[in-house]
Amino acid sequence: MKKTNVVMIIADDLGYWALGCYGNKDAITPNIDRLAQQGKKFENFFCVSPVCSPARASIFTGRIPSQHGIHDWLEEWENGATTEHYLKGQSTFVDQLKQHGYHCAMSGKWHLGMADMPQCGFDHWYSHQRGGGPYFNAPMYQDGVFIEEPEYITDKITDYGLDFIEKVHNAKQPFFLNLSYTAPHSPWDRKNHPQEMLDLYADCQFESCPRDPYHPWKIYETFEGDETARLEILRGYFAALTSMDFNIGRILHSLEEKGILENTLIIFTSDNGMNMGHHGIFGKGNGTSPVNMFDTSVKVPFILYHKNHLSTDTVDNLLSHYDFRHTLLEYLNINDEQQAQVRYPGKSFASLLKQDSSNPLEENHLVIFDEYGPTRMIRNRSFKYIHRYPDGPYEFYDLRNDPDERHNQINNPNYQQQITQMRRELNRWFNQYINKEIDGATLPVYGGGQRTFAGEWGGYAENTFNKYTSKFIFSAEAELQEKVDVKVKEKIQ
Repeated sequence: MKKTNVVMIIADDLGYWALGCYGNKDAITPNIDRLAQQGKKFENFFCVSPVCSPARASIFTGRIPSQHGIHDWLEEWENGATTEHYLKGQSTFVDQLKQHGYHCAMSGKWHLGMADMPQCGFDHWYSHQRGGGPYFNAPMYQDGVFIEEPEYITDKITDYGLDFIEKVHNAKQPFFLNLSYTAPHSPWDRKNHPQEMLDLYADCQFESCPRDPYHPWKIYETFEGDETARLEILRGYFAALTSMDFNIGRILHSLEEKGILENTLIIFTSDNGMNMGHHGIFGKGNGTSPVNMFDTSVKVPFILYHKNHLSTDTVDNLLSHYDFRHTLLEYLNINDEQQAQVRYPGKSFASLLKQDSSNPLEENHLVIFDEYGPTRMIRNRSFKYIHRYPDGPYEFYDLRNDPDERHNQINNPNYQQQITQMRRELNRWFNQYINKEIDGATLPVYGGGQRTFAGEWGGYAENTFNKYTSKFIFSAEAELQEKVDVKVKEKIQ
């Protein structure tokens, strides 16, 4: 019998709160909602880092940033192409699929380094040159050839996926298709999205997006405007989302039409969360300085659909993208040949897919960890602690009484025992897995973009830091780093 096909859909900057199936009454997302209704919806799923490049690297490798070496969004460009293969020498789950006979295609956003040629197990390749940009005339590489795509890029990412399905659906080998949309990432202005999609939200007041006071750490690049301007950018965000949803419908229709839907596992998720007014932020983890770990930044949608193979229910366990590699390969009955060679932080939750998900998993699925450079988070159902190296600021939230994370209790004497315990647990967990040469706790990562690594494993050679109204280009040399650290401390005190 032919092995199970896999279609993995990754949205860009999509908060879990933005989908109809997660309770949003503004969003028009019928196809994603259908996947959730007829499949498994995960209520407490988290990214590994609240910004695109490290989050995506963790999805594919199963490693945390302090293992794979990508700590911030990548912005290194030379003659229109990135010059580094950032995941060189590191196994991805796609590598494992390819070794077991899968045809593998990537269509859309890569943003993990060199974008012009297939890599990391993929043979078919339609990649955005950068990490994002205009929805019309997007810079793309199609199997090594650079083109500027005149049509709406969400449609074209889908077109490439449909062409790939058409070519391989009758083959004896199974296929893996990664659709990595740039939606609903900015830009959100009218010229970037089809008018018919914008018109769907013409009268929407977007009550699902709070108009909170601006966060005191909000960086200057994010939105500041009146109510008319706010509604305009939200109209663009949701138009981009609905365009992606309609294109997912095209994929589902093709699979049904070809009679292979029942033999295809569909995965839907986002690289990281997103704030669209939440906490007074328009952005993700680097929407503030210092970077933040609010649930709206680190919590993501995660939906699995496999017609007639999965029970239709909601999973409440705390799970992470660092668990995904192991889960997928176990579900497909593929032995991960790297399992004994790498200290992977995640564990498979495939048992939840094969039984009543009300049965609890082992203890390692009760706590979640995140990192973004020197900022690290530990979270369980009741509490969240955020540690920033070398000396703060720190945060602690009682999620039982303050689920929206409004009140930082770090100095509350009633919580000091819990804070101490979680700090120790966070340090112990990361010390198990970090590669000391690329330990994010000791590197100058501020959310402004990562320029380059030196050598196969890295060690920062250069980094870009875009902060308030100043821009620093600096190396990891101690003297210069110390000067930058002083400036940062002055800004956040």
